[in-house]
Amino acid sequence: MTDTSETTRILIVDDSEDDSRLISRELSRENPEAVFRRVDTEQAMLSALRDQDWDLVISDHSMPSFDSVRALKTLREIQRSTPFIVYSGAYDHAKGVAAMIEGAEDYLYKSDPQRLLPVVRRELRNSRLRRAKDQAERAAHRMSLYDELTGLPNRRLLAHKIAARAAAPGAGAVTCIDIDRFMRINDSFGVATGDALLKQIGARLQTMLGLYDVLARLSGDRFSCLLWAVADAADARDQAERLLSVFATPFQQNGQGLFLTASVGCALLPDHGNDTDILLHGAEQSMAAAKKNGRNCIEIYDPKLAHGASKRLQLENALHYAVEREELFLVFQPMYEVSSQRASAAEALIRWRHERFGVVPPDQFIPLADETGHIIDIGDWVLRRACQQAREWQRAGHEPLAVSVNFSAAQFRDAHIQQRVRNALDESGLSPELLEMEITETVAMQDAEHAIATLRSLKRMGVRIAIDDFGTGYSSLSYLRRFPIDVLKIDRSFIKDLPDDGDSLSIVRTVVALARALRIIVVAEGVETAEQFQLLADEGVERVQGYHFSRPLSVEAFAQKFIAPPGQADPEATLLGPVTEAFGGAGIAAAA
Repeated sequence: MTDTSETTRILIVDDSEDDSRLISRELSRENPEAVFRRVDTEQAMLSALRDQDWDLVISDHSMPSFDSVRALKTLREIQRSTPFIVYSGAYDHAKGVAAMIEGAEDYLYKSDPQRLLPVVRRELRNSRLRRAKDQAERAAHRMSLYDELTGLPNRRLLAHKIAARAAAPGAGAVTCIDIDRFMRINDSFGVATGDALLKQIGARLQTMLGLYDVLARLSGDRFSCLLWAVADAADARDQAERLLSVFATPFQQNGQGLFLTASVGCALLPDHGNDTDILLHGAEQSMAAAKKNGRNCIEIYDPKLAHGASKRLQLENALHYAVEREELFLVFQPMYEVSSQRASAAEALIRWRHERFGVVPPDQFIPLADETGHIIDIGDWVLRRACQQAREWQRAGHEPLAVSVNFSAAQFRDAHIQQRVRNALDESGLSPELLEMEITETVAMQDAEHAIATLRSLKRMGVRIAIDDFGTGYSSLSYLRRFPIDVLKIDRSFIKDLPDDGDSLSIVRTVVALARALRIIVVAEGVETAEQFQLLADEGVERVQGYHFSRPLSVEAFAQKFIAPPGQADPEATLLGPVTEAFGGAGIAAAA
């Protein structure tokens, strides 16, 4: 089913040729280029819907072998978003209301033809908006899952495939394939030649895949292959050797043959774990070992490489007492309104200072908290402390400032989440509209119907809802428009390569257009340069956040710089230039 032009297409479901001709003639006066097609049976309608997309369907109510109820059901099964109008000579009001409840956009009487044109005009306008959003969704979905250069799955999609394999019985393997000394190609022949070779490499590797194997491009000259079925380590090595064999023949580029080699690392599942990150990390560690051993060889993961496992266990044990011993603390990173060039909100980020390990980065202890089940208690602490701090600033005479708190998947699934939020607001005295709850796109879509119900109940409290890391998951517009969302935060992975990366810019434009259509505020995360900020401002992004303006700051430093009483504000709190970091140490990983 395709639609490659801007021509308006209207499908008329009516057994009367005369009535159909009258409709076509009336609508053609305003849109002479419109294309009309009449059908009068269910089978003919199915055929028309499968042939192409339609901008509008106008249906008579009662026909000898068909009626508008069945026509609407047929349409929704094939083209869910196409508007449907009932246009009948004999149709009572109750049936019209029932049709609209079932999904029809309107119902009209043939005895009142003057209403037809304005209703059709309205629905065609809405249809074009829906089509634009559908196209934007498909483009964003494709760009978030596939590598633009090679067309292969990217790391994100590979991770989902590995997770699916880990849930299935039997053994598999994850390989990491890195082209040896590939930078010499780019330096000697240019990036265009390097890109052409990467496409050839991907095509050759694909010829070696089994039926269920998955090849992905991780980044640069690094590929990964999920080997769906392996018997043991020896079999995994044999399959990896088959992948390496594609480098035996020179690659042809610009009339000359170029010989390449690759280093391959391999981690086995379930022997080396079932977690996607652990398996990919193990394969990458093994690949690094292969490079150290002379390149152009294969290394199977050795658990001895995981020298950090001991520290991980110690951190896990210490984490049990982090809340009790008051070792956790918050830092705050400002979010700026582009229009006013002032900080309008602060994201609360958790940190852990241990007497032995010092300040532990969040990307080390948050996954541990998630795995061990401590994330609920830690997340609850973050929520309560953030609300308390925002209220303390107010009581000290500072202007009200919204505070944003990240919620993990486990927190969001917690049956008591509404009560936890209510308790935090009641205990602190913070106004609900000053609390912004952040959940990731992936968390929202794990159980979309549950997410919608939960978010709506939280929204009724008065809190604001933000979707974090937008563009990295699988959100569908059919669900997204049902989420009571106030804010979309564009993931930093789409910001870091701006303004040079055209694909990232396209995604930013798509998200801004989508948010504008849904009347949602857009926040760009990870803004690090003036050029990035200016581009984002020009594209219509309303709020920005990142190192260009400020790193996460301690409570005192944040209050001094960004929420001083009127007349005492620090001029550096504007967007006129980057703000000096007042809190050293930990990075900017998300809170619990």
